[in-house]
Amino acid sequence: MQNRPHPAEPDACGWHASLHWPAVMADSKRPTLAVEERPERGTRATKRLRREGFVPGVVYGGTDGESMSFKVDARVLRQVLVDGSALIDLKIDGGKERPVIVKDQQIHPVREQPLHIDLLEVRLDEKIQAPVAVHVQGAEESPGVKEGGVLEQVTHQLNIEALPTDIPDAIVVDMSRMEIAATMHLSEVPLPPGVTFLDDPDETIIATIVVPTEIEEPEEIEEETELVGEGVPEGEEAPAEEGEAPAEGEPAEEGEES
Repeated sequence: MQNRPHPAEPDACGWHASLHWPAVMADSKRPTLAVEERPERGTRATKRLRREGFVPGVVYGGTDGESMSFKVDARVLRQVLVDGSALIDLKIDGGKERPVIVKDQQIHPVREQPLHIDLLEVRLDEKIQAPVAVHVQGAEESPGVKEGGVLEQVTHQLNIEALPTDIPDAIVVDMSRMEIAATMHLSEVPLPPGVTFLDDPDETIIATIVVPTEIEEPEEIEEETELVGEGVPEGEEAPAEEGEAPAEGEPAEEGEES
């Protein structure tokens, strides 16, 4: 998929294409994840492992193409995942290190702790397809946000193809010069070395700064405080107020002096 070059001037939406969005590349010193082969199978066994502080997992691929079940200390796994490296060296029972990537993981919905993890062994000389996180930064300093705009990140993950050693840990996008009502597409993001974007460059929106919508409050309706003749049927007069003399020709009420 071809990546279009950046124009020299800002486009109609106010996006300055001269900005550079760096890709955070994997460190040459990859983290090592030490695990133990897991002979246990079944729901009851995995629940017991979790109570003991382990996370069950499976590694796929390899030269024989077979999968292997393992268990790993939950704290060790959490630290490796927090480091955010795209490529990990897996060591099973103290054996030879095997380069792997995270294929899938199950996270507890409340505690946000890993419950199960799937790894994929890869060859360092063969390209693979993998998802990569998109991080935006500098939005608070952008003219669009300072003018009252609101940043909306539309895409949080991109699909790429690259050698395992070229997979970025994340693509960090600098939004500090983005104007209000501007939209940034994938076509405006420079390709990291050795990486190919698999998503549509013109249809994939990374982020936009939108103009907040003002909600108009309804005008207060002034109520009339005095209603003349309210509740009096047509053709009848309003009753006389207290102390008012009766009309001429009408008898005075009992107890009144005539």
